[in-house]
Amino acid sequence: MSGNQNNTNCSVESNSLILILVPAYILVISVLGIVFNVFVLMVFCLHKKACTVAEIYLSNLAGADLVLVCCLPFWAEYVRNNYNWLFSESLCKLVPAVISMNAFCSIYFLVLVSIDRYVALVHPLSHERIRRPFYAKLGCLVVWGLGLVFALPAFIYRKLRFEPWSNGTLLCDVDYTGNQYLVSEVMTIMFSFIIPVSIVSFCTVSIIQALRNRVMGGLNSQRMEQKANTLILLVLLAFLICWVPFHVSKIMDVLENVGILSCQIILIIFQQVSTYLAFFNSVLNPILYVIAGENFRRRAKELVKQWNNKTTETFSLMSTRTRLTTVKLGKPRADL
Repeated sequence: MSGNQNNTNCSVESNSLILILVPAYILVISVLGIVFNVFVLMVFCLHKKACTVAEIYLSNLAGADLVLVCCLPFWAEYVRNNYNWLFSESLCKLVPAVISMNAFCSIYFLVLVSIDRYVALVHPLSHERIRRPFYAKLGCLVVWGLGLVFALPAFIYRKLRFEPWSNGTLLCDVDYTGNQYLVSEVMTIMFSFIIPVSIVSFCTVSIIQALRNRVMGGLNSQRMEQKANTLILLVLLAFLICWVPFHVSKIMDVLENVGILSCQIILIIFQQVSTYLAFFNSVLNPILYVIAGENFRRRAKELVKQWNNKTTETFSLMSTRTRLTTVKLGKPRADL
């Protein structure tokens, strides 16, 4: 979320179509993201079996995505009111910080999933000892910690302020100096995009090569390898589609800030649209990483059976108690 909304030549007009479409788009993302990720967390957390290494990463990913999409309605209201912040300054700091933190964590949970798949398929024997739940939980804890550190600038520098060009509206904006802004944007591009996408790309290419080099063990093996190839490519493609435009807009914003590009309305619109396209990845994650997986579907079916059995047992117990109560009430007294 760019803080460069204070340029008179780059302000978004109050009758702009973006003020109508973006809030509706954000709310749709929020509803879908909450439903999908809550469902994922229910399947992982309520199932009687312990989570595998991959499922630990995926459950943390769902948690990060869930918190992120829960914060987006605040920003939808901000945009809908023509960038007039109606909430407190504490929320002005907290909401962008939480969004930044969970966007960062979501990306790196995807990286952990990619690394886990790389280790499992490319080095299944020599690296089996590191694919343990303890190390998976430790990795998730590190990601959450780094995400918190990454969100600190948003929490520190976000402020409420009036601007003359904004017709008296109250902006929730970052208060960076020129150097602080450039350092922040470059660090975001480096650690939230270049590094993770390089790791995911390396893991994906290595996995595809390893699958192609294996000897085909029959039709079933071919189908399994084809599914693995397709899923890996879809995951990488979704990641790139959702996040490349956002970081391209970040780069363009940096170039505009140093005077290489001139600020135009189309740039502001592109920045806004690319930001919320990136957040759509929080809706795609449970679909591509979890719901499309056979293990998840099996676990979901087992959870449904588990609930059905508990419901049946509960009704059976209630029925038995009712019959016993009826018998006791209807039994003649011995002293009559």
